[in-house]
Amino acid sequence: MPVRGIRGTTVVLHDTAESVLEATRELLETLLTVNEIAAPGIASVIVVATPHITSEYPARAARQLGWNSVALLGATEMDVPGGLARRIRVLMHVNTERAPSTFRHVYLHEARPLRPDH
Repeated sequence: MPVRGIRGTTVVLHDTAESVLEATRELLETLLTVNEIAAPGIASVIVVATPHITSEYPARAARQLGWNSVALLGATEMDVPGGLARRIRVLMHVNTERAPSTFRHVYLHEARPLRPDH
């Protein structure tokens, strides 16, 4: 079965554990909802955060959602001058026969201007 990648990005206003986990849960749940995916179809998720986020591992939000058998990887996003601060990005790999063009990538809140076509 093919594996497809779906991207998502959000921003937290404050670097607190509660804000990081809440924003990441919202992003993960939105990716599933808008793409009509069930959690058992997820192969893995890569979660990256800008260096401004140090209060919590954003990937922990997936465990809070019960995704205990999903492979997770967390990493730090490059700190590029002019880049959006306090950003959390997700690359979700899904086992599916669906065509890549049928998926919607999700950009929430202050991250929306990053992809005006979505």
